[in-house]
Amino acid sequence: MTTALIVIDVQESFRRLPLWQAVSDPGIAGQVSRLVEASRDRGDLVVWVLHSEPGSDTVFDPASGHVRLMDGLAAAKGEPQLTKTSHNAFTTTNLQQILTERGIRELVVCGIRTEQCVETTARVGSDLGYAITFVTDATATTPLEHRDSPAGRSVAEILADPRTLSTDDLITRTEYALAGRFATVTTVKELTGS
Repeated sequence: MTTALIVIDVQESFRRLPLWQAVSDPGIAGQVSRLVEASRDRGDLVVWVLHSEPGSDTVFDPASGHVRLMDGLAAAKGEPQLTKTSHNAFTTTNLQQILTERGIRELVVCGIRTEQCVETTARVGSDLGYAITFVTDATATTPLEHRDSPAGRSVAEILADPRTLSTDDLITRTEYALAGRFATVTTVKELTGS
């Protein structure tokens, strides 16, 4: 075993956010499940990572009850489950230690948000010397408001703003930024053969 699938932030918290109605792939758990099954079949390690913001009184606060895997996903016995408080899966967890102890050299990354936690994990992993495979269609994201946008706008206002980056734009930008620099960009079908 030299490869690990890192499942990042595929958690119920995101489904509680208003912008979830504009997510790139509301069925992200199904795509991730396909990757997980294929990884297990190959004997690869599967690592589950959740994002937590303790004391924030948000859907990312563990007290909310939403910092858990999306329905339909579950870790198998022996699969590490980590909780992070940073954008990438390395900085605030013992992920690198787990990977080093098991001789892992290649990472397959997927999860939520394409351009944020998943991309950041891919970049940091690459800098740490891992060969990274970024599975674009097993990631999901929501439209991104312009930095100067006023707070508290409705989803309709956010989507109507021409400065808002669409999910397609975010995913394409991430693919361009990663491919050939930090990761090999691929799809679930290319990895699983189905």
